[in-house]
Amino acid sequence: MFEELKNVICEYVDVDPETITEDSRFIEDLGFTSYDFMSMVGELEEQYDIEVEEREVVNVKTVGDAVAYIKSLQD
Repeated sequence: MFEELKNVICEYVDVDPETITEDSRFIEDLGFTSYDFMSMVGELEEQYDIEVEEREVVNVKTVGDAVAYIKSLQD
């Protein structure tokens, strides 16, 4: 899932996928705007057939957080 998420991230921001780690922060390290982030969340909801809670997504700061959150919604 981490590799898939890296590919999705690169659709929204111009970064080298090899530089993305689980500790990469969406806004500070990868350059996401709030709009980009929420657009990506919408795509991930469709891709993984999940429903993201707005009040919980604010706690997703890093790529690793996103992977863990998506996995928790799939269980």
